Amino acid sequence: MKKRLNRGQSLLLSILCGACFSATPAVAQQPQQAAGAKQQAATQPFPPLSPQEQAELDRVLTSWQAKSQSTKTLECTFERWHFDLLAAPAGVHAHKAEGVVKYANPDKGLFRVDSIMFYKGMKNGAPEYGTTTNKYGEYWICNGVELIEYDREQRHCNVQSLPPNMQGTNIFNSPLPFVFNLDAAQIKQRYWVRLEKAPKANTYLVQAWPKLQEDRAQYKLVQVVLSAEFEPEVMIMYAPNFHEKLAPQWDHYEFSNVKRNAINAGIRQFMGNFIPQKPPADWKINRQAFLPPQIATESQGGAANNGSIK
Repeated sequence: MKKRLNRGQSLLLSILCGACFSATPAVAQQPQQAAGAKQQAATQPFPPLSPQEQAELDRVLTSWQAKSQSTKTLECTFERWHFDLLAAPAGVHAHKAEGVVKYANPDKGLFRVDSIMFYKGMKNGAPEYGTTTNKYGEYWICNGVELIEYDREQRHCNVQSLPPNMQGTNIFNSPLPFVFNLDAAQIKQRYWVRLEKAPKANTYLVQAWPKLQEDRAQYKLVQVVLSAEFEPEVMIMYAPNFHEKLAPQWDHYEFSNVKRNAINAGIRQFMGNFIPQKPPADWKINRQAFLPPQIATESQGGAANNGSIK
């Protein structure tokens, strides 16, 4: 059975390839302005912006574009809190993952979850967490011509070949967009975007609702908190079917240990991150053409990697 790139992989590949992250600690929280996400994405989910609001949005997007497009290489660590009110009490995350992200302009990226802790219940009024046997997070690489996913649960390596029109800088026009070398004009064409009141001083809160069906199949709403230097600090992504009561699921990301355009070990060593390592001999390797994520399903056990594997 052919696998499609899930929405988490799609968006995070986009984020890591377009932006530099400079995180400040923040408590994972209930979604801001999530009520707007309940509206149909086929129509603009908020009133028209005033001329002043549009001008400020344009200024922020243009500055963010200049910052993101200056990125040649990037590596950072991340924390991700997954919230699901059907799996854990309100205000308590269902699981937390930690991992690493790496990127080389224009089309190489690595996303790997190194640890994941699951909610096990409440004890003395506090949530308890622990590992679950044979449950791993995502691990994958894009080497510019292939997306390679290491499924550590199933011991499968899934290799998807990217068509020529999705390679190189054209990857922005693939189903992996959001901030791939952020182009302010294209973002406004593909998303309904607005600024909302930021959670703290000297930051910007950007909200984006996807216009296209292939994007709406991945997420309903994305919120990004930018620093005063227009570096993304926090990202909150809402599931395609997000509903505050019926389907309250979202992911909260924070990024740290950022190294942007700082490859002290040399470009050759850094680029080695995107040369795939052959999986163990007992793993199964599946090859297929790239499948867009329009009808993707979320898989916590997925994993992806880079390069070509013999």
